[in-house]
Amino acid sequence: MMVKADIQQIKQRYGIIGNCPALNRAIDVALQVAPTDLSVLITGESGVGKETFPQIIHQNSPRKHGQYIAVNCGAIPEGTIDSELFGHEKGSFTGALADRKGYFEVADGGTVFLDEVGELPIPTQARLLRVLETGEFLKVGSSKVLKTNVRIVAATNVNLNQAVLEGKFREDLFYRLSTVPIMIPPLRERGADDIILLFRKFASDCAEKYRMPAIHLDEGARQLLLSYRWPGNVRELKNLTERISIIEENRDITADILQQYLPNATVEKYPVLVKKENEQKIFSSEREILYQVLFDMKNDVNELKKLVHEIMGGNISVFHEEAGSHPHPIHNSIQDAEPFEEEVSLSLEDVEKEMIKKALEKHNGRRKNAAADLKISERTLYRKIKEYNLE
Repeated sequence: MMVKADIQQIKQRYGIIGNCPALNRAIDVALQVAPTDLSVLITGESGVGKETFPQIIHQNSPRKHGQYIAVNCGAIPEGTIDSELFGHEKGSFTGALADRKGYFEVADGGTVFLDEVGELPIPTQARLLRVLETGEFLKVGSSKVLKTNVRIVAATNVNLNQAVLEGKFREDLFYRLSTVPIMIPPLRERGADDIILLFRKFASDCAEKYRMPAIHLDEGARQLLLSYRWPGNVRELKNLTERISIIEENRDITADILQQYLPNATVEKYPVLVKKENEQKIFSSEREILYQVLFDMKNDVNELKKLVHEIMGGNISVFHEEAGSHPHPIHNSIQDAEPFEEEVSLSLEDVEKEMIKKALEKHNGRRKNAAADLKISERTLYRKIKEYNLE
């Protein structure tokens, strides 16, 4: 398939590697919508490279000489996010020692990129909707209406349709933000050529940066690389390539060497994590996967306890008694025992609390690293720490 010259130029300018049709389509849409003032919603899994597309849109728009501000909505605590976005008046809250301009005021005439927009609190969503509809906003602690002329590009790795159904995201804001949707494909759907091209690029960059020969894959390692599902997408592939480049002395990487760096133990232990072709269940979040694993474990335990109950009731013989012998005393005690409960109580809250505790211990209390490890935003982690009294 022929690729447009302007798409190739964009790839070279922004260091985008790959020729996947879905990726080319996403770049094409970004270029087409750039000259307008329409709001854009960029969706895709974590690590696919969503942060590049707002820059493409801004730099190819009439606003390219204006301010471009990127805001990670998930990393700003709920209590201060309104102040960050819209500014505040002196004395409007404890610590407000002076007037402060928010991002929407500073970026007047430019572009604001709202990353992880699905993490915005509901009250902040209402304020954002007003900006989108009228260009008006209020500073925290002020009654004076201010005007701004900004282009909003948002991105999320969560299913906003589901968030709307659950009451976590305003439906009217969702439709305002997604005037033009752009979907970035996950790495596992981009095909073998893109994965190999990306690996070679990252290996070459690392070799140049640290002045060492680039690593190469043999055929076995190549096939193993292509069979992996890459839940962390391009970011995970880059980190893996750099890690191997630094640690391994041998520049020719075999399947055995590569296997040591691929975290496949969880997949082998819990096959529910891998979606089979004939399965209809699609998980929209890692939490759903965890819950499914727990429920499957619960079902397995229940089945085992039912089997033990049947043995206790004498329905299944596990003892061979010789003629004329007395029943084994252990057998009698089993038959007389009280039946086990068939249900097993598994508290998902306890599991979540334990996961957060382990992540914090692993990273010596560094919440940013723990949040990244748990695949949740820092603000969500702060809320969970407070909820479970883990201060």
